[in-house]
Amino acid sequence: MAKEKVTIQDIADALGISRNTASKALNGVESIPAETRNKVIKKAIELKYKQFAYVDTDSVMTKAPGNIALLTCNLPGISHFGSQLLNGLEIKISSEGYNLSIHMVREYEIEAMVLPKNFEASKVDGIICIEMFDKGYSELVSGLGIPAIFIDSTSEIFYTDLQADLILMENKHSSYRMTSRLIENGHKKLGFVGDYNHCKSFNERWAGFNRALADASLKPDPSVCITEEDRFFFEPEWMERQLDRMNELPAAFVCANDFIAIGLMKALKNRNVRIPEDVAVCGFDDSPESRIVDPPLTTAHIPNNQMGIIAADMLLARVKDPARPFQITHVKTEPIFRESTGKLK
Repeated sequence: MAKEKVTIQDIADALGISRNTASKALNGVESIPAETRNKVIKKAIELKYKQFAYVDTDSVMTKAPGNIALLTCNLPGISHFGSQLLNGLEIKISSEGYNLSIHMVREYEIEAMVLPKNFEASKVDGIICIEMFDKGYSELVSGLGIPAIFIDSTSEIFYTDLQADLILMENKHSSYRMTSRLIENGHKKLGFVGDYNHCKSFNERWAGFNRALADASLKPDPSVCITEEDRFFFEPEWMERQLDRMNELPAAFVCANDFIAIGLMKALKNRNVRIPEDVAVCGFDDSPESRIVDPPLTTAHIPNNQMGIIAADMLLARVKDPARPFQITHVKTEPIFRESTGKLK
């Protein structure tokens, strides 16, 4: 009878190494040699250990070593959807024999349109861009002639101008569904919170929100929307000031992501506004915080880990065949209705 649950000890025993070494290899500890780490990852895939069960093992042992560069202006934190996405992506890339190097792109490098000093194009087989939302710099990277994939992108980019692959979570339909559900339950005055020019995903969520209003014969109300560049990360009272300018609060707010939604909920509570009795709130991303905030937040779930694996598959396919048509891929998301929007029909 097959063992139901594979453990790190099983992987260590199969390779004749210590459990501690296997654990460090799986967690990317730098002191573990790349050869050992790759062996551990391949064995984890073979034994279908946890998230490694999603990785295709057919040609793991035949991949040539190479280098993949991750370019980012803001490395995703633990609660950001991109954190788990990068975990899945790195697992897949490592299993194929590639090393992943991280290169932070500073503001002055974007202004000067230069690549990071530690980035050597001649030693890079492929490029991953995440949290890269400057149009000119995106075009610079995609014009290097190196296989590249963008995980989300600037809202200004035209797909026809991007000489690279692009992967996004499906934004418009989940935003549309959450907004429509609120409308169906009697919420007619709705506000959107988030800078829809921040990135392509925010822009698509804004589009889904507006499509839902249009289909219900409702007009957008700018007086209850907060769509300028947000400052609440740097100015704690910024969100409250945005609420102060509203003569009347809407029945519900649809937010561009969970981080914004939780900041909004805090500002509403500071004004003694009850959620959802007075105002309903929903976010997007299904972050860990969305499940523990009071009340738990209605949101849209993103299959982060699997999305990272799909992104890696797309990039590695591009490395093998640079001439293949560029792809724009959306990974399905799923609305999750929780207490922040009350009981809905």
